[in-house]
Amino acid sequence: MAEKIVIINTLVSRIDELEQYSRREDLVLTGLSTTHMRYSRAVTVGNTDDHHESAPVNEMESLEDQVVSFLNKHDIPINKDQISVCHTHQGKDIKPKIIMRLISRKTKTIILTNARNLKGTNVYINEHLTKKNADIARAARILKKQGKLQSTWVRNCMVFVKTLGGPEDSRIQAIKHYAELDQFSPN
Repeated sequence: MAEKIVIINTLVSRIDELEQYSRREDLVLTGLSTTHMRYSRAVTVGNTDDHHESAPVNEMESLEDQVVSFLNKHDIPINKDQISVCHTHQGKDIKPKIIMRLISRKTKTIILTNARNLKGTNVYINEHLTKKNADIARAARILKKQGKLQSTWVRNCMVFVKTLGGPEDSRIQAIKHYAELDQFSPN
């Protein structure tokens, strides 16, 4: 029985790794207000000749256009050709999250590097993490707030922590499993 549990845990871990790998080109934008053409209007627009008169101008702009326009306005260089897919995902938040799949990881790195230009806009750009990795990142941030870690960050969908101590004593560690955080919180 114990052997089967080990196999199941290994398979679950591998599935999570593959799911995270498939999200490596994705970014999640939260807090951005966008206006979409309602489905009923989109169907109607396709059936009428005066579709530009029936829809407000901001509804005629695609989600990709709205995202690109917002990012460019805040000095984050991107164009529509660098976006493979862009769609909303309604969660618990009032404003839906926008999931953006980019055509290259280089573009993703450039956007994340320039995301500091969004300071004060209440719009945030993050990597698209699986639930497991998001939980690990959240727990690491809590440990940092409690003063048990020097810092924590996510890079290429991996969670990293920097331990407390001086320059020679602190170390950087990649956290792949939730249980690895237990060493920083001996309760």
